[in-house]
Amino acid sequence: QVQLVESGGGLVSTGGSLRLSCKASGRALNYAVAWFRQRSGSEREFVAGIKGSTTAYADSGKGRFTLSRDSGKSTAYLQMNNLKTEETVVYYCAADWNLVTSSLRLPYQYDYWGQGTQVSVYS
Repeated sequence: QVQLVESGGGLVSTGGSLRLSCKASGRALNYAVAWFRQRSGSEREFVAGIKGSTTAYADSGKGRFTLSRDSGKSTAYLQMNNLKTEETVVYYCAADWNLVTSSLRLPYQYDYWGQGTQVSVYS
């Protein structure tokens, strides 16, 4: 059974940085993996995703966020720099082993999710 566990969230001041980690167990994290975030009462919002040689970012994070993974460690990372107060939300890791590249940004296409990690940015 596949499980995803996020870590690395926390409290940071505006302009600060955090690195989120997503550790997979039960299967190698070597296909499609993505990060989403969700505000209370809103749908999950795509942040960044990777499948094969394709890495995609939401416009809001381009130039500030970097997604990477270490397939050998079954871990994906989201480096977030220059954080803003409006990015105070819960971040989720998602993975799937059947997803097509065109669906990378679509949360309902992922079968596996972590429990989420809270990021809080204060001014």
